[in-house]
Amino acid sequence: MDDDSNHPGGPVSGRPTRRWPEEIGLAVGFLTRLPWPGALPPDRPLMDAAWAFPVAGVAVGLAAAAGWWLADGLGLPATVAAVVAVAASALATGALHEDGLADMADGFGGGRDAEAKRRIMRDSHIGSYGVLALVLVTAAKLAVLAAFPDAGTAAAALVAAHALGRAAIPALAWWQPPSAADGSGRAAGRPDAAGALSAAAIGAVLALLVLPGGIGLVAALAAAAAAGAVGWLARRQIGGVTGDVFGAAEQAGELAVLLVVVSYLGA
Repeated sequence: MDDDSNHPGGPVSGRPTRRWPEEIGLAVGFLTRLPWPGALPPDRPLMDAAWAFPVAGVAVGLAAAAGWWLADGLGLPATVAAVVAVAASALATGALHEDGLADMADGFGGGRDAEAKRRIMRDSHIGSYGVLALVLVTAAKLAVLAAFPDAGTAAAALVAAHALGRAAIPALAWWQPPSAADGSGRAAGRPDAAGALSAAAIGAVLALLVLPGGIGLVAALAAAAAAGAVGWLARRQIGGVTGDVFGAAEQAGELAVLLVVVSYLGA
């Protein structure tokens, strides 16, 4: 009988021995600009920490909620609080996912074939399709957030939206192959089914805990559907996923959750 200790990754799965704090740090360190105490592993692919993606999302959601609470506490209008919340979340991530959304929109809108689309997506300059995508998605977020009736509801929706948006990324990485032979999408690796399922389950449980009236499950399904639509489009356009596609999927999932919550509230 083989001894699992002979496997460099630990158990026969071939993956490194699970270290929860390390993997949370890996997810937070890559998906956000928030500080993390302690050193991060330099040699582990990002998707080893797939299950922790929604945990990183909670951190971003709390940063956005703190921005909302600050503006609300100063007596500022809900529209201003919404702007502060969106700005806080962008600062917490370095606008990582917004950048992916813009690059994907430019590539899919401007490229004639898959190779041209990928080449445009790698370009650091933003084009008209990217600007339009950012304006429309950001405007939709601001309109939805400004419609929430109170700061507590807005905070809960922000935490759930950011957690579920990031929980959808591992499922997308497991479902669709990388489109390119290089780039951040391939470097991140692909999670196994357990990692993708764990991320989805953690995101759904978090949403059920923080959202009112049991709407969390509907919000989770909405995020999955939105991210899945982005993945389906990417498969048709460029044959798979990239880091930019992951960013666009997060933005789609995040917005879908906010729309579900505001629709449920009838705001």
